[in-house]
Amino acid sequence: MSIRPFRDIKRKKTKVISVGNVKVGGDNPISVQSMTNTRTTDIKSTINQINLIAEEGADLVRVSCPDEASSVALKEITKHTNIPVIADIHFHYKRALEAADNGASCLRINPGNIGDKKKIKEVVNAAKNNNCVIRIGVNAGSLEKDILDKYKEPCPEALVESALRNIKILEDQDFFNLKISVKSSDVFLSLWAYRQLSNQTDYPLHLGITEAGSFIPGSIKSSIGLGTLLLEGIGDTIRVSLSDDPVNEVKIGNEILKSLNLKNRGVKIISCPSCARQGFDVIETVKLLEEKLNHIKTSITLSVIGCVVNGPGEAAFTDVGLTGGGNNNHMLYINGNQAKKISTKEMVDKIIHLIEKKDQEIKEQSRKK
Repeated sequence: MSIRPFRDIKRKKTKVISVGNVKVGGDNPISVQSMTNTRTTDIKSTINQINLIAEEGADLVRVSCPDEASSVALKEITKHTNIPVIADIHFHYKRALEAADNGASCLRINPGNIGDKKKIKEVVNAAKNNNCVIRIGVNAGSLEKDILDKYKEPCPEALVESALRNIKILEDQDFFNLKISVKSSDVFLSLWAYRQLSNQTDYPLHLGITEAGSFIPGSIKSSIGLGTLLLEGIGDTIRVSLSDDPVNEVKIGNEILKSLNLKNRGVKIISCPSCARQGFDVIETVKLLEEKLNHIKTSITLSVIGCVVNGPGEAAFTDVGLTGGGNNNHMLYINGNQAKKISTKEMVDKIIHLIEKKDQEIKEQSRKK
């Protein structure tokens, strides 16, 4: 079922790199990333969390490697996960060497923090030998001292100068397999830093509002910051940084992309906020449908509207629609057309059946192509 016409977002053309089997940059889909919060040395728990993150729709996952035991653990972890793993490295160059050798598809580092040129060269060689991407991760909370002294405080120019400095360090080693981030917990600082950086480099950009907070405020800040940049065509990968379950980071990240028509995955539910006109309990119905349809990965649209004021109009543009009516009689729509009247008791099961049927039809059509 086609959705309403919309303006295409004109993405900035960036270099294409491969993070494991995921293409990043250019016209490739914007990828969603999260980060584990288990101890990396707890291999079983880390694998389980990565698989939950992947099941929710993540394309990439970052894993912290603060010590040798953690970076060595990647060897076993990467054997049992099906999305590329990014090793989070900060100061010790040997962690980067170990992570590259033990299956990491990307190293998140700041070359300027690694140390002398000899150590940087070793990291670059390890990345080259293992086909690793390097993500330069600039953060407003950990800028180089001389840059902070120059600008007196974190500002867009400071973040961009740090990023360009670190890019040059790697380019001087003939390494160009890069993506960059310039994160801050401040939405406006992040926006202007990414805008400036986008004008000065064509490396892929990883977007994030770092340390955004708990679920609700963090989701709102990330939606504003990431959504604004994505609308401007900036960004190739994203992470929603929440003080919450990493699975929820992926959920919000995918919803941001879906709301901008930049990603089509799973059931997109269009629902009203409910009011006194509702013919059934819209809020509880939507919650139940979200839970029961979470296993559907095919892009399908569903409208759930409590009354006939907007219900038929919304249903005209969705694969399946439900409009509340009086006397326990609600109208079901299929492909924009009225199908049948159903009762409150049967409507959830009927919608689930129709969505699952639509899922199978789309899969079958795809196999025949």
